[in-house]
Amino acid sequence: MHDIWSPWHGCIKVSEGCKHCYMYFLDKVHGNKDGRMIYKTKDMNYPLRKNRDGSYKIKSGEQLRVCMSSDFFLKEADSWREEAWDIIRKRKDVIFFLLTKRIERVKMCLPKDWEEGYSNVFLNVTCENQKRAEERIPILLSLPAKHKGIMCAPLIGPISIEKYLKEHQIEQVIVGGENYDGARPCDFEWVKSLQKECVKYNVKFCFIETGTCFVKDGKTYHLKNKEIQSQMAYKSKMNYEGKKIHFELFDEFLNEIPEEELYQSYFQQKCFSCGSKPICNGCSKCGRCQKITE
Repeated sequence: MHDIWSPWHGCIKVSEGCKHCYMYFLDKVHGNKDGRMIYKTKDMNYPLRKNRDGSYKIKSGEQLRVCMSSDFFLKEADSWREEAWDIIRKRKDVIFFLLTKRIERVKMCLPKDWEEGYSNVFLNVTCENQKRAEERIPILLSLPAKHKGIMCAPLIGPISIEKYLKEHQIEQVIVGGENYDGARPCDFEWVKSLQKECVKYNVKFCFIETGTCFVKDGKTYHLKNKEIQSQMAYKSKMNYEGKKIHFELFDEFLNEIPEEELYQSYFQQKCFSCGSKPICNGCSKCGRCQKITE
């Protein structure tokens, strides 16, 4: 996927949401020995790669989700992080979505020139249940960062975040159920409750997928196909645009790039019924879908 940057791979489980980690499951399926094996990947320089004409492969205005098969603030990655920060500094025209369960480590891992935060970094914390929300969100709110968000995925219990939304720091909330081996139930009532709180404070809300085990009106549905999960999430009409999130992005001469000059996402017809569309870079036009159809 062209919207994921994995400078390192592998992770250590730290809380309830990690129990059935998708990375561990997929590593096993793909023949990798152990998801706990943490290593620097060959994609460290991915945001800096260029086309033959000298232009960047990742365009100005695109959003990169960082370390989706690890954690950006993992202790075992401390020796590599400064190199990653340097790349983020160089690509001031790209949005970097950082997601962590280790929010308590963020302050000690920030670069020296961070100050009030990089304008192209979206700092997000994972909260799978109320216990982790109470533990992690206050730390997120205390940190200097220009953009902050919450990801309730996998959502494995009811969560209320209204008292945190009142601080008017949270710009986006993403919700999704659990997948793959041993997936625990995600109840639609929990999703609706979170969405209601976000609507009240005009915060962007994205219900990206139901998860494998989805409960609605007391009935349990088993949805193994992730495309169907995202379609069901879209059909629920839970997604809420909220207040527009504005990222200040700059060219190499430190001039702010006008919105009309930034990357414009391209979506295929099937994308318009996907729950993840509001937070997706769109189609990379790799041609794979066409080949499958043929």
